[in-house]
Amino acid sequence: MRLTYLVLLGSALAARPFLSEPDTGIEDVLGDTPNGTLANLTQLVGLPDFQWAARRYLPPANYTYYINGVAGEWSARNNLEVYYRYTWRPRQLVDITRIPDTLQTTFLGYNFSVPFYISPCAKAFDGNKDGELGLVKGAAKNDVLYISSSYSSLTVEEIFGAAEQNQTMFRQIYLNGNITYDEALIRRVEKAGAKALIWTVDSNAGSNRQRADRYGVGSQSLFSDKAQLFTWDYYEKLRSLTQLPIALKGIQSVQTIREAAEHKVPAVIVSNHGGRSLDGAPSPLEVLLEIHEESPELVNQIDIWADGGVRYGGDILKLLALGAKGVGIGRPFMFGNMYGTDGVDRVIQILKKELITDAGNVGIPTLQDISPDYVSAVTYPLTPAPPPAQLLVQLVSK
Repeated sequence: MRLTYLVLLGSALAARPFLSEPDTGIEDVLGDTPNGTLANLTQLVGLPDFQWAARRYLPPANYTYYINGVAGEWSARNNLEVYYRYTWRPRQLVDITRIPDTLQTTFLGYNFSVPFYISPCAKAFDGNKDGELGLVKGAAKNDVLYISSSYSSLTVEEIFGAAEQNQTMFRQIYLNGNITYDEALIRRVEKAGAKALIWTVDSNAGSNRQRADRYGVGSQSLFSDKAQLFTWDYYEKLRSLTQLPIALKGIQSVQTIREAAEHKVPAVIVSNHGGRSLDGAPSPLEVLLEIHEESPELVNQIDIWADGGVRYGGDILKLLALGAKGVGIGRPFMFGNMYGTDGVDRVIQILKKELITDAGNVGIPTLQDISPDYVSAVTYPLTPAPPPAQLLVQLVSK
């Protein structure tokens, strides 16, 4: 009887649709939007709506470049779904009136209006002929951090040249492994005006992006013959070349975060590259849970940011509750950038509103009061089939 139940549960989970675009009535309202036409921006009410609009508007190859993941795309899917395996433990009868005034934060000593930022994403030309300009202008309008990609459509000089006066932006970099080349890259980024470097360290062995390869839009797919050089020794060499802080992006374990703290890295970004480098890599929420369970002291020793699968203000709040100081959002901003500055602005406003609303309903006095105590440790079977071993053990034991 138990075995039958497990088989049926596995089948049900396997058949369950992947809700990257949940059914919230958008087809009923905007379903007559012709393919190749942008949907009405004012009628997009959530971040998943922007993906719906992108799928209908963009050429298939362009859309594929933005959404593709590695191999079977299980990590990309898990990034989205993991947030709903952990429920809230809301408090009631709490004074929540101060929440809107407590969204401000600092990243590497620079002040910003909200604890989320625009993650580095490549090839903005695939969504907008003006490239990254909408991202720059939308970030400036809302005092939000924008981290531009090393593979941006516009040059680093064009991106930072478009910045507003006193706007602070960081730059994500990939390195060559040749110290002369890498020093020249850093000098160029410094001269352009970046206030910090974000070194992505999780894709040196390339990736197996089957969906992208099918459409001929793969990238970062080759093993780097310089990968053996990318160690802590190389990080120390880089730090000797510049006064800019060098944060590390793509961290996926407590051990590496502990090593980063020992090397006095100013910040790490917990990320699995949007599920685009290693299938089976943990989601940022799962890594933060590991930190909370094994080494909670790390959140006080090093700034920890996180990105991956965020589509709602509540997702941001859960990452903040588990110790993240900042939360990055990538694909939704690329889809928002189809509309230029207005679209980027709308994504920010939706997230900000949801963050305030969800924080209030969770019952925290201020955003600084959020803690792991507000997140339930109870898990629910919303993972891709087959069910996780933990769930199987729980069911068999009943």
